Amino acid sequence: MAWLDWVALGGYFLVMLLIGLWSHRRVSSVGDYFTGGGKMPWWLSGISHHMSGYSAAVFVAYAAVAYSYGVTVYFWAFVPLALGTGVGAFLFAPRWNRLRSRFNVISPLEYLAKRYNVPTQQALAWSGALLKVFDVAAKWASVAILLKVFTGMSMNTGIVITGVVTLLYCTVGGLWADALTDFGQFVIQGVAALAMLIAVIIKLGGFPGLASMWDKLPEDHGQPLVGPYTAGFLTAYIVIKLFEYNGGMWNLAQRYMATDSAHSARRSAVLSAVLYLIWPPVLLFPSVAAGVLMPHVVDAQQVYALMAERYLPAGLIGLTLAGMFSHTMAMASSDANAISAVITRDIMPVVWRKARTWSTEAGLMAARVCTVLFIAVSMIVAVEADHFGGVLGIIVALVAAVMGPISIPMLLGLLPAFRRCGPVAALGSWALGLGAYFLLKYGIEPPSQTWLVATPLVTSLVVYVAVGLLKPEPSGEADAIVAAVGSDGPRSGATPAAVPVASD
Repeated sequence: MAWLDWVALGGYFLVMLLIGLWSHRRVSSVGDYFTGGGKMPWWLSGISHHMSGYSAAVFVAYAAVAYSYGVTVYFWAFVPLALGTGVGAFLFAPRWNRLRSRFNVISPLEYLAKRYNVPTQQALAWSGALLKVFDVAAKWASVAILLKVFTGMSMNTGIVITGVVTLLYCTVGGLWADALTDFGQFVIQGVAALAMLIAVIIKLGGFPGLASMWDKLPEDHGQPLVGPYTAGFLTAYIVIKLFEYNGGMWNLAQRYMATDSAHSARRSAVLSAVLYLIWPPVLLFPSVAAGVLMPHVVDAQQVYALMAERYLPAGLIGLTLAGMFSHTMAMASSDANAISAVITRDIMPVVWRKARTWSTEAGLMAARVCTVLFIAVSMIVAVEADHFGGVLGIIVALVAAVMGPISIPMLLGLLPAFRRCGPVAALGSWALGLGAYFLLKYGIEPPSQTWLVATPLVTSLVVYVAVGLLKPEPSGEADAIVAAVGSDGPRSGATPAAVPVASD
């Protein structure tokens, strides 16, 4: 990289740190740290929700799929995000906001202790926290691959640099720092991605070359579903993303909780859904076109970085790399904030009595320490990413498959249709869903990746619904919570006391 590229990259890191320091002034309680005090504008929440769903894996794993298979990556990887987030805008987003405003809930799992029981809450909290370590580790590994291509830096050094910078700004500024850096990253990535798109179109020979490009690519590169990405895989992925992007990824639920009203939460979800429809084609088209411009790339995971090096001028290469950093840092920082919320609000008060009476200062210190520890552990796992199936293996096989058992009891527990599903249904769906994944992963060889991804989700869903029907567990507290979060009208007798809340 030229010196202008290093200036662009260094300037990006400096801005992120300054945002973290500015946000630190807005954090005076645990509620401010984890939910922005419920004062976040809907448009900032929506952009933050959208950016927190990306990472550098877009430019590594998904770019490799675009290079190898064509446009199918848009249809199976991003259309499901738009559909799931769009449905969730009306089904889940307002309910998350009402949990915060009506019950002072700060962690996405905090309400589960009363909706089901403490063991259910703890099972989801511990397993979900472990899952997120691997998820974020895949993002660090993605950035390290890109850094290695651009700068020759070793994988381990790249992981450490990215993790430390993220740690510094998200630890001091909480959710406000996450959201504001998400917005800055959205702008940076917009400039970088458009520059890359224009450079590729020019290299193709303008719009005439763009039209003829498809004749030079393999015929199936223009098909929505090819190779291992079948209709069954797409269907499973849509259902998984419906749960994952509406609260299964705890950090995304926080974006809805941070807005000032249920209406604002709905608007933020709609904005995020629209962005998932229109922005991914801009990001991934260069990787599809690389099949014509660079047909002999040995490692498809490096294709986007190699194109940036070849076709972008000095300065824009650094900006593009900063844009790639931005996605990973956005997701990792928001995940760290969510995991910290779960540990300090859900796990520690159960396992350590003193945590139930923390002062405001002690609660904030615990939140920041948990953020540091989570990022540090995920960086260690990232160094060993290849032992867990590589970047795409972690993202698709592990995260997508395990997400269902964790998120189904949490999300369906908010809906009136499932109000009689109690602790037995919740714990049964969690345990059997995870059991189905490990059976297919390490026991019976699944017929395809579709089976590996879909079976845990289907198992959890069937068990949750079936047990709820066969062994209903009516609860006045559960009914009060479900009724209170389902409408903007009266709270049906629910009071903030219905959900235990740790001291701020």
